[in-house]
Amino acid sequence: MVSPELTVDVSPQPWTGRFDGDGAEHRRWWQAVSPYAPGADSADIPQKASPANSAEVPAVILGFASDEGVRRNKGRTGAALAPAAIRSALGPLAFHLDRTVSDAGDIVVSDGALEAGQVRAGHAMTAMLDAGHLTVVLGGGHETAFASYLGVAGSDAVRGGKRLGILNLDAHFDLRDEPLPSSGTPFLQMAGAEAAAGRAFRYAVVGISEPNNTRSLFNTADGLGVRYLLDEDCTAERVRAFVADFLAAVDVLYLTIDLDVLPASVAPGVSAPAAYGVPLPVVSAVCRQVAESGKLLHLDVAELNPEFDVDGRTAKVAARLVNTLLR
Repeated sequence: MVSPELTVDVSPQPWTGRFDGDGAEHRRWWQAVSPYAPGADSADIPQKASPANSAEVPAVILGFASDEGVRRNKGRTGAALAPAAIRSALGPLAFHLDRTVSDAGDIVVSDGALEAGQVRAGHAMTAMLDAGHLTVVLGGGHETAFASYLGVAGSDAVRGGKRLGILNLDAHFDLRDEPLPSSGTPFLQMAGAEAAAGRAFRYAVVGISEPNNTRSLFNTADGLGVRYLLDEDCTAERVRAFVADFLAAVDVLYLTIDLDVLPASVAPGVSAPAAYGVPLPVVSAVCRQVAESGKLLHLDVAELNPEFDVDGRTAKVAARLVNTLLR
């Protein structure tokens, strides 16, 4: 039962998966994940209100069921179904984690009320972060990112002066300057919010597709000091060095994965499938590198569109990346 201090629109639902036995050696995700109960495990958290510097720090999953931002950005809607699809793909996986994982349910964006949904999700994330958890958001279109930012920016870690880095694995900058927020605007919104708070905007992107970002977007990125790697330059060595340099310049990290960073053959179920993309082994290596850094504060996965997926392929990839990040 979720306490009144954590307001969600849909309470956590039972997880399902293959059953091989009740013993720890048979355990799968669906057997390991429990409903989130604020405060229930706070005594077991090694270091409150700090980044996840241990595989034992409890993780909490929150769904952000929204495709309003994609609709506003003239994309293919359907991402609101993604949190359920990713949970379904996670459920049957063997559970090898040392940390506990709980599920806080979903924030649901309905009737076009994107901004209100982002604020609700942000409040929920801040509460969980300040209780010392590693937070994991399952989107949703990439408007999920601004909800995540609100949660991270409101946390004790960031308000206390830790240098926040935002690492985006994405084919797009999502720096559009539009009158109405959408899945294409979240990082420009973050830049404005960070400036208003008197903080530097530390934003890096791995996987930018040059043909899918206008010169105006590149100019905006350059003007904001955004670091980026083009998809064609994403060899394993270059990406590892790029991420290491970025991690060295920050204290805590918010990692966001837009699944359209992957090749369409690997991730067909997205609003904008990639013609080129970054190979899955490279993306997975980034996840391991980030997890091992001790700086990961929050992560989200966005842009899964189950309506366009093929045999659950994209959902399975999303689940595998979440599993890697929490190992």
